[in-house]
Amino acid sequence: MAQTATRNLGRLSEIAQVAVRHGFGYWFDTHRLTDLFPRRARDEVDGQPSQRGQHLREMLDELGPTFVKFGQLLSTRPDVLPPDIITELRGLQDDVRPFPIADVEKVIEEDLGLTIGQLFADFDEKPIAAASIGQVHRATLPNGKQVAVKVQRPGAPRQIEADVALLYQAAKIAKERVRALDFIDAHQLVDEFARSIRQELDYRLEARNADTFHRNFAGHPHVRVPRVFWTYTRSRVLTLEWLDGIQVADIDAEHWSLEDRRDIAYLMTETWMTMIFRHGFFHGDPHPANVLVLGSGDQIGLVDFGAVGKLTDDDISKLTRIFIDAAAENIEALPRRLAELGVRYPKEREEEFLAELREMYYRYYGASLAEIDPLQVIREAFQLIYSMNLRLPTRFLLLDKAIATLGSVGVDLYPEFNVFEVARPYARGLMLERFTPQRMANRARKESLRLGAMALELPYQIHDVLEEFRDGQIEIGFVHKGLDDLLNRMDVVFNRLVIAMVVAGGLIGSSLIGIFAKTGPHILGINIISVIGFAFSGMLGLWLLWGVVRSGRL
Repeated sequence: MAQTATRNLGRLSEIAQVAVRHGFGYWFDTHRLTDLFPRRARDEVDGQPSQRGQHLREMLDELGPTFVKFGQLLSTRPDVLPPDIITELRGLQDDVRPFPIADVEKVIEEDLGLTIGQLFADFDEKPIAAASIGQVHRATLPNGKQVAVKVQRPGAPRQIEADVALLYQAAKIAKERVRALDFIDAHQLVDEFARSIRQELDYRLEARNADTFHRNFAGHPHVRVPRVFWTYTRSRVLTLEWLDGIQVADIDAEHWSLEDRRDIAYLMTETWMTMIFRHGFFHGDPHPANVLVLGSGDQIGLVDFGAVGKLTDDDISKLTRIFIDAAAENIEALPRRLAELGVRYPKEREEEFLAELREMYYRYYGASLAEIDPLQVIREAFQLIYSMNLRLPTRFLLLDKAIATLGSVGVDLYPEFNVFEVARPYARGLMLERFTPQRMANRARKESLRLGAMALELPYQIHDVLEEFRDGQIEIGFVHKGLDDLLNRMDVVFNRLVIAMVVAGGLIGSSLIGIFAKTGPHILGINIISVIGFAFSGMLGLWLLWGVVRSGRL
């Protein structure tokens, strides 16, 4: 245990030195964290940050694959980092040195129980892609089918657990020593990362995601999703149908006409709109390396299904109602609609929120329903939510990232990219589809069943409450706002009243002693006890008067 702690501290020191080299030394100085790296490294500390997003991206690249993935997670959290850093982090690539073919053979044999020669007719030893968790090889099955085989890096779980432990330690240091990060729950952020990356360690989950996309787009004329070969798939080995095409990232403007690139951008946009608004199950990373152009460019293929987002039918319906209210100029209903989605905001900021929504709406004033771009509306709504530091349900964070990535890819492909051209026909069909008599009847049936179940439960709930009343288990508490302040003021009043009575009693008592006491020591003809009483009462009276004057309440 001691060795692990020492090793973690050494790694933290190494991270700090890398951060200093990339211009973040000023941050360690500001937050008094210079003890994390040797004093000799302080010569390299920058005075002010410069191009901080780019420097942070380069730093994470240098620190290694786990930190690249952590940066990719942060790129989905505009509530944590400012826009300039988010933009840079979305450019992080999970690209590392491949591991040897001997390790590939060992993992495949351990998971599938047979050697590469027994399983495949042909297996390309050189990987076509390598990432922090695994790498992909092209292969041929005995029946002649071309496949892509994704194999997990040996020791990946152990390395990931070590890096996650390190991130937890860094989160603890941030909580204890960096007051500027108090608004972030760093431990929860690492929890989110740990849960995400541990899921990626089981390739069967990615295979199930691929299966779902394959079913959703079965028979689609312009979108292909590789099917899963389950016989050749285990927790550390994933085998998918081979898609023969080129990555969108590799499209060369010299060999592809502007019209072709425009068609690809619009096809990608329509594909993701279909995932989000029809299927409720969308690819979370529409990066140009994860989208292939097949054939002559009239078809795209999707790969890498580790990050997916899910929206319930209720989520989609609520998003649709937001569009309808916006089109009907019913702005006052939008805060309530967003609250239905799970956005939380203080009641006292509702007017400010409504004013911001009105300003956003007027940018679309006069547009028909079919001209409203759902992706752009949601994107601007997210920006408003982040700018007001409102709480957004985590299930929408990946949606925001996917929309932002999709928009940037579209512009890269076709500089005059105008998503309205896709949205016009799509939005009209979407609204008609969501509100057909059959869909409304289905929703009415579901609501009726839900209300019926609640009605059946009601007598039992009333019975439970009455039993708790009978057994004395129900406690009722009242909270009176402002009562504590009133009690404090009453305490002050009564304390001053008591002191005033003590002063008055002391003066009266001292006067009586001075008049009637004839024996004992005297000063200037006055009994000494009377003198002491007058002095004590006078001091108390002056103290009381000073307190009243200082409070400003004469």
